[in-house]
Amino acid sequence: MSIVLENEYATYKVVNGILYVTYRKDVILDLPAAVYIVKDRLSLHEGLFLPVLCDIRQIKEINKAARVYLAIEGSTLIKAVAFFVESPVSDMLSKFYLRTSKPPIPTEAFTSMEQALKFLKQYK
Repeated sequence: MSIVLENEYATYKVVNGILYVTYRKDVILDLPAAVYIVKDRLSLHEGLFLPVLCDIRQIKEINKAARVYLAIEGSTLIKAVAFFVESPVSDMLSKFYLRTSKPPIPTEAFTSMEQALKFLKQYK
């Protein structure tokens, strides 16, 4: 079963117990965007805790307020997060986020989709 939702920032898809969040090309995330993203994401969960794969390769920029909000409020109903990145920009963004925001759930960045899914499957 697959559930899909789209907005101006990302596409959300639940497949086999994993939520895939794919951010749109050149998206800029600020606090209002982060709040909107979390609201839409929570509408898919139906109260279930899920592991999440975030494809952040296309994010252009994310400000501090958005990073803080996503690390704390954005962790609601999430078991673990795997960032799918590619060098250099998305890899740099993910490392900066992990170092400064310290999310309260297991969170790692991967350049391989296979490795990201392997990490998340232990939290299903």
